[in-house]
Amino acid sequence: MKQISEDIKRENFKQVYLLYGEERYLRRQYREKLRKALSEDGDTMNTHFYEGKDLPVSEVIDLAETLPFLAERRAIFITNSGLFKSGGEKMAEYFSSPNETTFFVFTESEVDKRSKLYKAVQSKGYAAEFPVQDENTLKRWIAGALAREGKKITESTALLLLSKVGTDMDNIQTELEKLICYCMEREIVTAEDVEAICTTHVSNHIFDMINAIAAKQQKQALNLYYDLLALKEPPMRILFLIARQCNMLLQTKELKTKGYDNRTIASKIGVAPFIAGKYVSQASKFRTAALRNAVEKCVEAEEAVKTGRMNDVMSVEILILSVL
Repeated sequence: MKQISEDIKRENFKQVYLLYGEERYLRRQYREKLRKALSEDGDTMNTHFYEGKDLPVSEVIDLAETLPFLAERRAIFITNSGLFKSGGEKMAEYFSSPNETTFFVFTESEVDKRSKLYKAVQSKGYAAEFPVQDENTLKRWIAGALAREGKKITESTALLLLSKVGTDMDNIQTELEKLICYCMEREIVTAEDVEAICTTHVSNHIFDMINAIAAKQQKQALNLYYDLLALKEPPMRILFLIARQCNMLLQTKELKTKGYDNRTIASKIGVAPFIAGKYVSQASKFRTAALRNAVEKCVEAEEAVKTGRMNDVMSVEILILSVL
């Protein structure tokens, strides 16, 4: 990220940029910074946008070979092409000798670092990964966003916000906007404000549901399920999230048994360290065999729905009552 900012500041651009990773908000922010730096507003003759997996690669290459029209450069922005997972060989070959007046910005959620295209970008340009941000980074970002609006938040309240809405920066931004409007003229954002106005992320509902199951509070678990249905969450998505949570807890418990600390566990299961701490705590409430059984029951519930033996709503209800 610092490299991109430095390139923009010096106006010394790489031939091609790749912005990838789980954090959509940051990918979008840096893509917009590059768009403003590489092209003039309103210059539709030299600025081009492509999105999706049906990218006409030959057409893009022909366009890249065309000299810019009354401008210093031509800029091509490509989003979610999937070329860094498969089919990017032709584009990779082009980057071996690209037109020096054409610049590319790829924005992708997933890449294969072994692909020819990824290696070509590394050779001719810069690949920037935007992973889920850690707890301290998110807390600083929240405090900074509120400070620009003349408001303050304590560290404990910022952590409450993260635990409630998750680590997705797009989602956090939305909830911060709601908080700013809700607090109006008040300077301090309180825990009560967060509880009153912020929407609990679906994954946190699932986390609470698993906690209720662990505590043998089946009625509470079912109530949380019905809350999600009232929010128009499809039963099969809820089932997927329950299965994912149980699988993450199983991985966490096995890694903890092997002696790994929370930061290492976070890295291995792909979550922020403070989220891993919550997983470790929740996993400690279950036996390994119970978690394996839960994962198997999730698969059975999905099969029951797909084969028509049970409807989706009832399948998840029975799962909640019988799992763990």
